[in-house]
Amino acid sequence: MSGNTTITAGTLARPSSVLKRAGVPRVLVVMGVSGCGKSTFARMLSERLGCPLVEGDDLHPATNIAKMASGTPLTDVDRQPWLEQIGQQVAQWIGARQQGVVTCSSLKHAYRTTISGRHEQVCFVYLKGSRDGVGARLRERTDHFMPASMLDSQFATLEEPRDDEVVLELDASATCEDLLDAACAALRALEKEAGGDEATVVVDCVPADRAPG
Repeated sequence: MSGNTTITAGTLARPSSVLKRAGVPRVLVVMGVSGCGKSTFARMLSERLGCPLVEGDDLHPATNIAKMASGTPLTDVDRQPWLEQIGQQVAQWIGARQQGVVTCSSLKHAYRTTISGRHEQVCFVYLKGSRDGVGARLRERTDHFMPASMLDSQFATLEEPRDDEVVLELDASATCEDLLDAACAALRALEKEAGGDEATVVVDCVPADRAPG
């Protein structure tokens, strides 16, 4: 993420300037290249927040899954209906004033615009990892339809989120537990700055082992 940002939670979480101005988001889109840990982190985040989770890969049409499984990168034409469907889910949550977490690689700025509809209550949580680190993780996986050989195309496509987007950047080299605490600390800081009450998206963002009995 380019631009000047404030490093929080032990340098693991960096909110963009737009996120700090927009305040606490309602919908969190966990993004990054395949193998960066989106699904695991998003599940933990939704459980901590007590809100629904939608796995973006589950919304891919069968033709897209078949192409990726064969090692064929998707085109923007392939992706568009999938991105629009994710955007519809996000818009549904926003319209209902409901919290939600969804996963999507969201590699290009245009993809993120389709998903968010430019709504400032939609924050992209970017799991930023190195090519070597993500590659090692992806090679260990046996439960995903995308082969590790496609990772180069993912990084080639990636347009990292900018400081003028609603983004919380996380260091994907850390453990999911540490990232979860860092993300929640960053969200709580936004809540505090906005003077929010306990009914916001971060209400349940206290680690279970540190919650009062």
